[in-house]
Amino acid sequence: MERERCAAIVLAAGSGKRMNSSVKKQYIEIYDHPVLYYSLRAFETFGIDEIVLVTGKDEIEYCRKEIVERYGFANVSAIVAGGKERYHSVYEGLKAVKSCQYVFIHDGARPCIDQETLNNCLKDVREYGACVAAVPAKDTIKIADKEGFTQITPERSKVWAVQTPQVFEYDLIKKAYEIMFASSHELKITDDAMVVENFTDKKVKLTNGNYQNIKVTTPDDLPLAQIYLMQNE
Repeated sequence: MERERCAAIVLAAGSGKRMNSSVKKQYIEIYDHPVLYYSLRAFETFGIDEIVLVTGKDEIEYCRKEIVERYGFANVSAIVAGGKERYHSVYEGLKAVKSCQYVFIHDGARPCIDQETLNNCLKDVREYGACVAAVPAKDTIKIADKEGFTQITPERSKVWAVQTPQVFEYDLIKKAYEIMFASSHELKITDDAMVVENFTDKKVKLTNGNYQNIKVTTPDDLPLAQIYLMQNE
């Protein structure tokens, strides 16, 4: 059976202030390759039909020459400028997708994404229409009040740490974003699932991810990413 056409939006427009580096986190090199390289490679290996890379306006040509062309990423169909917030960048990516049934939205600073997680996500988006890679929380989680005191302790078995990719039927997520931007709702959107949860009646499935699928955010994350990438080679 021929697989449905799939696209991926890879986000690399963040400033990476918490990395405390003159080089943005997505371009820091691990084993002589930028972090972003590994995220793009994962989707090419998976056989994604088209990849839209979203980056800073001033970095488009750099990404084209030093990453896409240098490493021969044949499935990158467009490199577009992101927006002020993450959700603006996602929407720019959605508009640049040519044609697909399902779209994977992934942080370019998650270089350790594995093929099994991508397969799990594809399976669940086919069944449920919306899913996010996630792992059960290992620690007890506390919800704090405004003064920083414990307010609620949710049952640990119900708490998951959400990752990317977040995968949706393309028409569903595109419409959800259009409704959000047309509304007057002021929401602190931190992931794409929130857009679907708030502006459609579709439930989002939590898909089994991988604890190694970390986001490179601070200097402490780099040694871990090095270990995980070496183990997966």
